[in-house]
Amino acid sequence: MTDTLAAPATHLLEVRHSRFLAHAAPVDAPATAMDFVARASDPDATHNCWAWRVGQDYRSSDDGEPAGTAGRPVLAAIDGQGCDRVAVVVTRWYGGIKLGAGGLVRAYGGAAAECLRLAPRRTLVAMVELELACAFEDLGAVHAALPAHAAEKAGERFEADGAHLVLRLPAVQADALQLRLRDATRDRIRFGTATATEVH
Repeated sequence: MTDTLAAPATHLLEVRHSRFLAHAAPVDAPATAMDFVARASDPDATHNCWAWRVGQDYRSSDDGEPAGTAGRPVLAAIDGQGCDRVAVVVTRWYGGIKLGAGGLVRAYGGAAAECLRLAPRRTLVAMVELELACAFEDLGAVHAALPAHAAEKAGERFEADGAHLVLRLPAVQADALQLRLRDATRDRIRFGTATATEVH
């Protein structure tokens, strides 16, 4: 199971007079992540280094720090904390003492990891849409089964041959719901293909 954040979070770290302020937030798309980066960055700071991951998409930036010492450690913190759909900006105000490459990696990665560790989390759930067709007399059985499988109606239409529904539910519940409805209606329900929708 992968987590995202339930709410934005911040964490402040001071290392040899340099201040590192991490801002983390849940994001649902690369464009949202870049908007958060722009909002969380402080133009008066020395560096605003960042990383985000949304599924297979990810990006990071060292923002002027030596290559690989800031953005990549922040991304490693996101992955190391088992997070997805998350953006983190670590803003640094230089304190006059150079930290060296190892010190920068530890400071940026540490600020990001601690921020994510302390942040409220929620589990990401893969959702599917499932189409089904049933006779009118079986609608009661269908509606009765939905709450137990966290399914909700995303669409419904009625035709001469019966009802046609589109259900939205967690992917892990799809097989169990189909089995239950087949049993409840003596296999009269016809199912379309389940298609993956977003993770939420």
